[in-house]
This record gives sequence, structure tokens and C-alpha cells, in this order.
Amino acid sequence: MTAPVPYVLFDGTARAAFTFYQGVFGGELTLHSYADFGRDDGPADAVAHGYLTGPVAFFGADAGPSDEPVSVRGLLFSALGVAEPDELEAWFAALSEGGRVVDPLQKRPWGAHDGTVTDRYGLTWLIGYEE
Repeated sequence: MTAPVPYVLFDGTARAAFTFYQGVFGGELTLHSYADFGRDDGPADAVAHGYLTGPVAFFGADAGPSDEPVSVRGLLFSALGVAEPDELEAWFAALSEGGRVVDPLQKRPWGAHDGTVTDRYGLTWLIGYEE
């Protein structure tokens, strides 16, 4: 690992969120349950640790009793130029489903394309590319 990778604590939705993100971005998904890790401080099938690797990578879990679930303000997950334009536009559309478009993906006066979307799990993404 050469850069910081986010670790997101979900409010009991980690399995659904990770499955959603794998559907959007592709990549390899690994999930370990509370039962797998011998934890008894939550539902046995809750995610104790998960990670998605591929064009977009992050770690996460279901928040435990002493953890605060994700609540994000003033932070964007940037996916600028990390894939071909058609793929980035597909990611934007998929992240929009059940979420909220903050600023549509569009061509900017300086020639680049970008847009911002908050997905159904509360993460905000800045998606864009240069022509």
C-alpha cells in the first residue's frame, strides 16, 4: 500500500455497501464476519473486516458498539482520471442510483469533465476526466 486507503465504519450496512461498490467499480471483494473473527459484540453475520481491491480500493466494517458509523462532511472520494471516460461516466450513474447528484457530471469551462454525487451509503464522490 503506497497511499492512505479509507476505512469506513458502516451502520450495519457493510455487506450491502461492499456488494454495491463491487458492482459499481468491479475488483476483488473479501468479507470477514464477526463470527469469523470470534466476535460476540454484534450479529454473527455482521462484517468485522472487509476490503475491496481494484480500480477503487477501501476497507471497512460494520461499526461495533463502541464505534461511530460513518458521517462525512467536507470530504470527497476523488476518482479523477482513474479510468477511461466511459467507465467513469458509468460509475457516476451507478453511484447516483439511490443517492443524490450534488453537481452533474459535465464538461467544465476549462475543458475537463467532472461531477459530484453522494451515494446511498453517504459517501460523496468526485468523478472526472480530461479529454
